[in-house]
Amino acid sequence: MLILGIDPGLAISGYGIIKYSGNKFEAIEYGAVLTDSCEAFPKRLKHIYDSYTSIIDMYKPEAIAIEELFYNKNTKTAMAIAQARGVHILAAENKNVPLYEYTPLQIKQGIVGYGRAEKRQVQEMVRVILKLKEIPKPDDAADGLAAAICHAHSLKFAERFKITKY
Repeated sequence: MLILGIDPGLAISGYGIIKYSGNKFEAIEYGAVLTDSCEAFPKRLKHIYDSYTSIIDMYKPEAIAIEELFYNKNTKTAMAIAQARGVHILAAENKNVPLYEYTPLQIKQGIVGYGRAEKRQVQEMVRVILKLKEIPKPDDAADGLAAAICHAHSLKFAERFKITKY
């Protein structure tokens, strides 16, 4: 199964595409979509949408895993990121790819086995699970890969316990 993981963002949105088959993981591609803060907000959203539409068209993932928004104290920033996240979701929906959402806690639990793991621990486990020589850069790409791995682990759990809907 090909899974696209997304760490949504406005300035930097990380993504990772993995192949999950027979309990084995393989990194296919990862990177980040960047937008310029000097650009108008609608143009930045369009760039994100167009970029993810292209990624979906190119790799044809069977599922998309996206990190839920972690709300911090800066409401203005949270609103902008929430709008960008909506564009990520719209790209998945318009391409008819099933979308699964995971909290940061769920992703950490799925990767490290501990929901309060440090960012560096998650990045190192992504590297180990995918048998990469180095931790994926930028950090947002590692987070996108982590979301994809988390989804694969969720599939494994669903298969093991015969869960058909989650």
